Amino acid sequence: MDTSQQQLSGNANALPPEPVTLAQAFWYWLKLGFISFGGPAGQIAIMHQDLVDKKRWISERRFLHALNYCMVLPGPEAQQLAVYIGWLMHRTWGGIIAGTLFVLPSLFILIALSWIYLAYGNVPVVAGILYGIKPAVTAIVLFAAYRIGLRALKHGVLWAIAASAFLAIFAFNVPFPAIVLAAGLIGYAGGKVAPEKFATGGGHGKAKDDFGAALIDDDTPTPEHARFGWGRLLHVALTGVAIWAVAMLLLVVQFGWQNAFTQMGWFFTKAALLTFGGAYAVLPYVYQGAVEHYHWLTPLQMMDGLALGETTPGPLIMVVAFVGFVGGWSQALFGTGALFPAAASAAAVVTFFTFLPSFIFIFLGGPLVESTHGDLKFTAPLTGITAAVVGVILNLAVFFAYHVMWPQGFKGYFEWFSVLLAVAALLALLRYRVGIIPVILGCGAAGLAYQLAT
Repeated sequence: MDTSQQQLSGNANALPPEPVTLAQAFWYWLKLGFISFGGPAGQIAIMHQDLVDKKRWISERRFLHALNYCMVLPGPEAQQLAVYIGWLMHRTWGGIIAGTLFVLPSLFILIALSWIYLAYGNVPVVAGILYGIKPAVTAIVLFAAYRIGLRALKHGVLWAIAASAFLAIFAFNVPFPAIVLAAGLIGYAGGKVAPEKFATGGGHGKAKDDFGAALIDDDTPTPEHARFGWGRLLHVALTGVAIWAVAMLLLVVQFGWQNAFTQMGWFFTKAALLTFGGAYAVLPYVYQGAVEHYHWLTPLQMMDGLALGETTPGPLIMVVAFVGFVGGWSQALFGTGALFPAAASAAAVVTFFTFLPSFIFIFLGGPLVESTHGDLKFTAPLTGITAAVVGVILNLAVFFAYHVMWPQGFKGYFEWFSVLLAVAALLALLRYRVGIIPVILGCGAAGLAYQLAT
């Protein structure tokens, strides 16, 4: 690109893009639901590239401020971030559409794959594709840690927080909520002692220089629907609790309290409120309840479900849809002649109760968060949390890499082909800037070819 073209591009980016209609947003969120691979880190990277860099719907500082809030909530942070941005742009319906479409494609895909899994057993084609996608997921998480770290870790203090968070969770198995709390306290203290170090983005954000003016920019006034008010807070809280209570009451009236449908609704409501630190933090709880207590599925089936959850679009916690499907199938809730309808219904029930709290948290807390995006005493703790999250994402990448290289543990065989695929995927993302979806498709095809050849 020559100098005149750069100047034209810079002039174009000096003005915000045209306002986005709800219909345009609908089609974007639907597309995102089908391409949101790579777990929360990969999904956040996709949204950042699309909404901050390419489309300029929201500035980087507003994006990071919303992300920081979602990070401290129980539940899937990437889906909550989609709800937040959809709500900020198009009110409550915008948030509902964004959050629902983030999950819905994954639900349908998991229902289809779960049916194939239960009805036809191990399918070599599916197994081969999953074999190739796992190294790609590892590379995507590493790439996301790199991208977010590059922008969030602007000086040595924030690097130290990230390194400490990584060591805490990797070496000492410190719970994620404790890491978030410690990072927030460090950020709060740092905001008082060295405020220039804990401004949003580490005090050196360059969102305007990098991306240009956004529809929702750093200095864009908070829209009327996003302003905080106690009456509005009470209204949202009562509405959310009422929706949950009516849904539970319908299950109790229709099936009784001891029925698997009702127990799934109750159990996954509790699970949704315990998912601090992402899906991996709550998986032991889900395993204990679904496998050991309720016997909805076997340990081997739970492991297979996790593999499907890792390699389909949507939040990793969508593995709960697989749990519900297998539970509905194994319990024959509608009789032995209607296994698929029972299983699909159970998957839908589990998904509803798992994700309902996420919508309520965003609609409840969003106005308060919007009222604090320029206040250092609120943003400094969140800057510390962002730095810590970089370390936690890196730990997740190490976790994936270990299971890709030694699927049966250190005493088992070494998967050299998976390592080659992961390195190739990382090079494609970092060096050649290949898109995430082509990388996933390429690795899936390579994995299938290798499995069929061997």
